[in-house]
Amino acid sequence: MIFIHPSADVQSSNIGDGTQIWQNCVVLPGAQIGRENNICAGAFIENGAVLGDRVTLKNCVQVWDGVRIGNDVFIGPHVTFTNDRVPRSKKWVEPLVTVIEDGASIGAGAIILPGLVVGSGAMVGAGSVVVKNVPSNCTVIGNPAKEIKSTVP
Repeated sequence: MIFIHPSADVQSSNIGDGTQIWQNCVVLPGAQIGRENNICAGAFIENGAVLGDRVTLKNCVQVWDGVRIGNDVFIGPHVTFTNDRVPRSKKWVEPLVTVIEDGASIGAGAIILPGLVVGSGAMVGAGSVVVKNVPSNCTVIGNPAKEIKSTVP
C-alpha cells in the first residue's frame, strides 16, 4: 500500500508498494519511485528522476532530472543535487546523469555536482561539496570533498 499525505502533489503513477510520501512533497508525472521509500516533507522529485527501493529522502531534498538513486540509499535533509554544469536562464540543456549507487549515504546539506557517481556504500559527510566521483565504500568530507576513510565491506 502507498501512503500519500493529503498536502502532497503527486502526479506520478510509477510508485512502488510500501512507499510513504509526506507533507508538501511534489512528485512530477515522469518520476520513477521504487518500493518502501520514505519521502519526507517538502521533497521535490522531477520528471526524469529515478529512485530505487528503500530510499530515505529527508526533508527538503530536491531530486532533478538525470539523478538516479539506487537501493537502500539515505539522503539527508537539504541535500542539493544539480544537473547542469553551466546553468543559464531559459536555455535548456540535456541534464547530466548523476548516480548514487546502492547503500550510499549523503549527509545533511551536502551538494552533489552534476554528472558524478557516488559509489556503493560510500558516505558523504554533512555540508560537503562533491566535485568528483566518490569511490565505493569511501567516506568524503569538506569543500571540496576529500577522502578520509576507505573500507572494504
